[in-house]
Amino acid sequence: MNPESIEWNEQRARAMVGKRVLIGITRVTPHGKVIRQMFGTIASIDRQGVDIELEGAQAGQTTRLPPDLDSFHSAGPGDYLLWETGEILADPDFVSAWTIREVTA
Repeated sequence: MNPESIEWNEQRARAMVGKRVLIGITRVTPHGKVIRQMFGTIASIDRQGVDIELEGAQAGQTTRLPPDLDSFHSAGPGDYLLWETGEILADPDFVSAWTIREVTA
């Protein structure tokens, strides 16, 4: 993903900092799919990426996602189960799902 090709909204980016997000990442490989879930607080956003301070089982770690703000959707109220860890995230502000396709040469 080329950050230069993403439509940028500085006001929206600033408003997202400090909000909690549930992230789902599906990695598609030649051997099948691997799905990971994580959650955390958006620490910073710029045109290069979205930095998230992870919580729960991955507390103390950070992750960076592409700066595509349209991939962050408002989450409905309620409890969200992370099936991999059994953790429950209550009332996140956003959900974001990503698919990474591994290419073989």
